[in-house]
Amino acid sequence: METWLTQIKAGNKRQIARLISRMENGAPDKEKWLEALYPHTGNAHLIGITGSPGAGKSTLIAALIRLLRQAGKTVGVLAVDPTSPFTGGAILGDRVRMTEHALDEGVFIRSMGSRGGWGGLARATSEAVRVLDAAGYDVILIETVGVGQAELDIMHLADTVTLVLNPTAGDVVQVFKAGIMEIADLFVINKADLPGVARLRQEIQDLLDLSKHDAPWQPPIIETMAKQEQGLDDWWQAAGRHYAHLRANGLLVQKRKARIEKEVNDLIFAAWWERLKAQRQDARFQLDIQQAVDQRISPHEVARRWLKGEEHN
Repeated sequence: METWLTQIKAGNKRQIARLISRMENGAPDKEKWLEALYPHTGNAHLIGITGSPGAGKSTLIAALIRLLRQAGKTVGVLAVDPTSPFTGGAILGDRVRMTEHALDEGVFIRSMGSRGGWGGLARATSEAVRVLDAAGYDVILIETVGVGQAELDIMHLADTVTLVLNPTAGDVVQVFKAGIMEIADLFVINKADLPGVARLRQEIQDLLDLSKHDAPWQPPIIETMAKQEQGLDDWWQAAGRHYAHLRANGLLVQKRKARIEKEVNDLIFAAWWERLKAQRQDARFQLDIQQAVDQRISPHEVARRWLKGEEHN
């Protein structure tokens, strides 16, 4: 393990990829790895990029990578793709779109299937972020599935959340109602060469005036044309201002504390769920279920019994 840890801290991409695979596959020793990595984390700027499919997120990321590399920054990218509920497979397309960066030693790109994660992120995404953070990447970009209302998990993982919209995306009010706009720290209107940009900008601004008029951070609205690589520097500068704002006001510490608290809660719930699944194999559990079917006891009573760990006859 010590040799691997040294190699990961040195940015060995092969070992980083192998370790992320172990996280995704739930290797028995992954907790030991995470504990070993943990003291070496906390230095990367974590940027979440969310928005509906077709907004141009992957194209934006590819262009931003070029900008960051020119500035001497190392970049890790985790692109979460939807997993089919029928086959269990995922079309890991984002890595294909970013192939031009694949041979750059300062860039690591990984596509991950969501594997049933309902928040737009794979369950192992936070663990993969920790690996990349320990490996010393300056900026980690996390692209979510793009499934709409269920993408709120990104706010618990990223320091800065970017919502990507485009003029053809439809009614921005519906996006706002879904709760996505409320978690955004930056707004990017991509494909800004299309008609309707001014209208979309005004709609976003009107909604921000209603929801965040007295907030200490006012999310900027940035126009980009990813394919032409225009507006990317404005986006990166805005992300830097937001990160500085978090640090200057003690909000980065608060965010990371909330992130750790959520992670601990999730770990406790996962362990509890595994124990419950094991209990469900007990014949007495099935007897209680049958009693509920026969209406001799209620489902609530069954739940109370097994939450208390009572012995049954």
